[in-house]
Amino acid sequence: MITWGISAASHDAALAVFKDDILIFASESERFSGVKNDPDLDQQLVDHARTFGEPDLVCWYEKPWKKTLRQLSAGQGYVSNQVSKYLEKYQITAPIKTIDHHRSHASAGYYTSGFDNACVLVIDAIGEFETYSQWQGKGSTLTKIHSVEFPNSVGLWYSAMTQRIGLKPNEEEYILMGMAAQGNPNRLTRDILDDLVTLPNDDYQVPFRINGNLHRGCRTWRPDLNTQQDRFDIAAATQQVYELIFERILQTAMTKTDSRNLVLMGGCALNCVANKIAYKYFDHVWIMPAPGDSGSSIGAVLAHQQQHIAWPGAALGYDIGYHTDNRTIVEYLIKHKICGLARGPAEFGPRALGNRSLVADPRGPHIKAQVNSIKQREQFRPFAPAILEELADKYFEMPTASTPYMQFTARCKDPDDFPAITHTDGTSRVQTVNKTDNPQFRELLEIWYDLTGCPMLLNTSLNIKGQPMVNDHADAEAWAKTYGLHVFT
Repeated sequence: MITWGISAASHDAALAVFKDDILIFASESERFSGVKNDPDLDQQLVDHARTFGEPDLVCWYEKPWKKTLRQLSAGQGYVSNQVSKYLEKYQITAPIKTIDHHRSHASAGYYTSGFDNACVLVIDAIGEFETYSQWQGKGSTLTKIHSVEFPNSVGLWYSAMTQRIGLKPNEEEYILMGMAAQGNPNRLTRDILDDLVTLPNDDYQVPFRINGNLHRGCRTWRPDLNTQQDRFDIAAATQQVYELIFERILQTAMTKTDSRNLVLMGGCALNCVANKIAYKYFDHVWIMPAPGDSGSSIGAVLAHQQQHIAWPGAALGYDIGYHTDNRTIVEYLIKHKICGLARGPAEFGPRALGNRSLVADPRGPHIKAQVNSIKQREQFRPFAPAILEELADKYFEMPTASTPYMQFTARCKDPDDFPAITHTDGTSRVQTVNKTDNPQFRELLEIWYDLTGCPMLLNTSLNIKGQPMVNDHADAEAWAKTYGLHVFT
């Protein structure tokens, strides 16, 4: 049986293909359309999914009638959200099963985690009504035990603050997170807590309250703060307040579960700076590599099937094979310091993990500026290191031994030795690479280490600001020609 999971018609559209209970393909629409965070399915994506077989069933990632009701109650007017008519545009006519938004998130995390007993937290901007929910996973059963509803949304608030400092909401929250290290977190935290966010002292059932409906943003908050340093300070305070809220959520969740395993899902799970706080309260933490809405294409199917799967890793997208041996690539890197990689199946999720990556020697004093210039990004923006897993704790203060999907930050022990991958605050978003998750990239790192004595490479996505990652051979060739950087396939 072929089952498709689809999340679309909002933002970050994606499609996942299951053959019986095996996940065989998943990709964001943007990789095929070339439109960053494309909200809609792309016909090329649908056509590629059909190469695995026509779907017998489609699982949709939310309940349309609930979404319509919430939009009406929020004053957004009537929107039909008719899934069958939407899918007909792509000649998709299979039976449709709809799943609650937060259950799709929770299922994507729990049923890929490998845990038989876990606390599951979903924190995002908004589902149909829910903005934060806690679930208990035991065996094959996933039970919701607590939730908070719109307009009380930490995700919406964080997106509103992203907009407030001149960035694009629902897309550039990660830039705010990076800007936070440039600011003074204490200058404006009290103002945010007085004006926008309340942390109740007596009601941990609702560990946070957002003051007002921020669905349309908060551009009018503190219009006097308009310098670049003001924006850095707003970002720093926003991140600090988010971490306060996140810790309260964890404290509350811990009292409602008997498990020391945590599954963290929803768009807020991409906050890699805050995520390490989870290890103060839980022993083991799993964040599926696409914890936002795109990952709910997988979650919708798993919610329907209600069973664990063997997680195949993040390399689930369009496969362009491997055409260059790793020693050739390393020899090029030693000489030229920077190159692109577009090999094998594309990664599912927002992180390039070695298959659609721009990699560089992390030791040079000018590499960070050079790569930021290539990618047309702000010069303060940090880069991640990809490091041999068994050596990670020698170079970083790791929250956990294995972080294969760049989901946590760690303090670099020798930042002066690796300036290209160390942020202003001395931290790095570490990717550990073992022999299982990505054997080809692992071998490349092993050869690099053998020839240079350096166990890591700078690893960032093969794209430029505002564009999706390279997907196929044509993309790779065009990227290399446009930006003058060799891309190995």
